[in-house]
Amino acid sequence: MTEALVLCRFLHFTVVLMLFGAWLFRPWLLKGETPELDRHLAQLARWLTAIALVSGVVWALLITASMAGSAAAAFDPDTIGVVLGNTFFGQVWRWHLLINGLLLALLFTPWRSSTPLRLGLSALLLATLAPVGHGAMLDGFSGQMLILNQVIHLTCVGAWLGGLLMLVMILRQPNAPLRTVLQRFSGIGYVLVAGLLLTGLINVRVLTGQWWPTPLFSGFALILLIKAFLVLGMLGLALLNRLRIKDCEQRTEALKRSVMLEWLLGIGAVAAVSLLGTLPPMIAA
Repeated sequence: MTEALVLCRFLHFTVVLMLFGAWLFRPWLLKGETPELDRHLAQLARWLTAIALVSGVVWALLITASMAGSAAAAFDPDTIGVVLGNTFFGQVWRWHLLINGLLLALLFTPWRSSTPLRLGLSALLLATLAPVGHGAMLDGFSGQMLILNQVIHLTCVGAWLGGLLMLVMILRQPNAPLRTVLQRFSGIGYVLVAGLLLTGLINVRVLTGQWWPTPLFSGFALILLIKAFLVLGMLGLALLNRLRIKDCEQRTEALKRSVMLEWLLGIGAVAAVSLLGTLPPMIAA
């Protein structure tokens, strides 16, 4: 059951992060309308939102089974009602699923092209992931600050990961203004990286009582180390592309491979986070 929960968390986090980031970066990277790109993005968004809703429901069922200690409990309406109504996870998750459903419905209405509506609902969907898992381990003011820090962290991760997805889609378009797009993306990238690193370190400090947990190659610390190396790999590729913006038109294929690899490393980092969420943090004595 743990393996299924990790896989479900990974799938759900990935699609929610990409939705938010892609919609955030679409008007920033390309001004004006690009019918072919927008059509592909709209189709992809519907699939991602539907996957998010299905995986969100499955996540709730797996949590129900885990809390009840029985796989059969996931299909018992009374048990599901207790989890959704009487637990902190359930109270947050009811809103999360409602927002997900509203977002999916929006994408099939005449208002589907409204950037404020799409971005607003996707931001709320992302924010309601913050209190899930380790974000809910503290009470009172400290707990609220931890959740706020997690919201900022997820916002930075989502913007970076979804922005890379948007960048991959733009690079596949003929006659795309590559230099302009890359300059816009890397310009905001500095802010995202700074926010991601700062909030990530705060999370580690609060959850473990250390700036980095030990022993280094065991359990929570090992997965965290893997995540850190994946993020460093993303930073290295981003810096390389930034330094070579001037000749980007002459190395389009290499640029596509580099951005795709950076995006895949980001997906790997989300997978590590999905596993971390199911492991107990190691509190320093």
